[in-house]
Amino acid sequence: MEQKVFRNYDPNLHTQEKAVEYTRALNAAKLEKIFARPFVGAMDGHIDAISCMAKNPNHLKSVFSGSMDGAVLNFLWKKNRKTVCQFPGHQGAVRGLTSSTNGEVLISCGTDCTFLLQLILLLFVFQPLAVYTWKHAFWGVDHQWDTSIFATAGAQVDIWDHNRSEPISTFQWGNDSVISVRFNPGEPNLLATSSSDRGIILYDLRTSSPFKKVIMQTKTNSICWNPMEPINFTVANEDCNCYTFDARKLDEAKVVHRDHVSAVMDVDYSPTGREFVTGSYDRTVRIFNHNGDHSREIYHTKRMQRVFSVRYSCDASYVISGSDDTNLRIWKSKASEQLGVILPREKKKHEYNDALKARFKHLPEIRRIVKHRHLPKPVYKAAIMRRTVTEADNRKEERRQAHSAPGSSSRKPFRKRRIIKEES
Repeated sequence: MEQKVFRNYDPNLHTQEKAVEYTRALNAAKLEKIFARPFVGAMDGHIDAISCMAKNPNHLKSVFSGSMDGAVLNFLWKKNRKTVCQFPGHQGAVRGLTSSTNGEVLISCGTDCTFLLQLILLLFVFQPLAVYTWKHAFWGVDHQWDTSIFATAGAQVDIWDHNRSEPISTFQWGNDSVISVRFNPGEPNLLATSSSDRGIILYDLRTSSPFKKVIMQTKTNSICWNPMEPINFTVANEDCNCYTFDARKLDEAKVVHRDHVSAVMDVDYSPTGREFVTGSYDRTVRIFNHNGDHSREIYHTKRMQRVFSVRYSCDASYVISGSDDTNLRIWKSKASEQLGVILPREKKKHEYNDALKARFKHLPEIRRIVKHRHLPKPVYKAAIMRRTVTEADNRKEERRQAHSAPGSSSRKPFRKRRIIKEES
């Protein structure tokens, strides 16, 4: 029988406590790098680039994916990482994929001007519900929370019901195509869209009209709401950055998330709302803190090409990426996390090491080890080039300010620099 040992916490008896904990934090940071093995596996089955993905709310280890050749597949990535079901696809590229909140209906849309409704009976069994053809191509789809309503993006924003073959309402602001659409998880009647005129538009289904729009310097490819803070959303932009906005104040970004060196194609939040994952045209996947301006983690492989779609798993333990090389890849959200069953003693040890690293994270040696990442050579050189250009622009702006008459010119804040104007 084990006997409980009581410890005296008198600091006079532990004069070397800080030095000992610093050494333990340094060793923990080194061990984290040694055990960092983020790549779990790859899933093949598509014969063309993967364009979109959707999570299955009823099955934690299942994901739906659509590709440029019109195929829609269901992957089970826990056991054998194989295709378990293939749904009737489209004649053109699949551009949007979503499932209802209860996980019973899967909706796909594509450039062939059709969208399909599939009833998911079991993991391996489905039943086609309806095939609807419309006047224009679709570029995105999203389902409203806890209802039978969903929205499609194309030449305009159309609101549909499962039981109707025509839209119940239509929204339009300008004549440009809508690229992406997302419903708010906290207020189901609110949805955000991005359009090809570089605009981000908010709609309210209760007023049957758009109520706010912000125009940026470059196009927005994807939008995702924070599930824990539903007033905030993050957009993936063509200028290599992601921007987090407050829906109540669109004239300024709350946070500018930098590090990518090419256009950001997709973004998705963790269920905890504390992190989000991005996929980029520079062939990398990055994980950001919701309020961090630089990425916490970067994932890449030699074979992975341009990343078009990314998703967090429903338990926030994994990240799934779909790329131009026809493969879905599974990554751990924490690169050094131990898979499988963890004993209580091990769990306490991991928590203690994390607390030590958080305590000493500002010290030079530990900060250098924790923040170091190996980058592909093209990404590394492109990052140096972007840094050089940014520093040159800053010097130019400082000299312009220094040689201007007092009050004749004002320097625009960094979080407003990429925003042209706000309309309402």
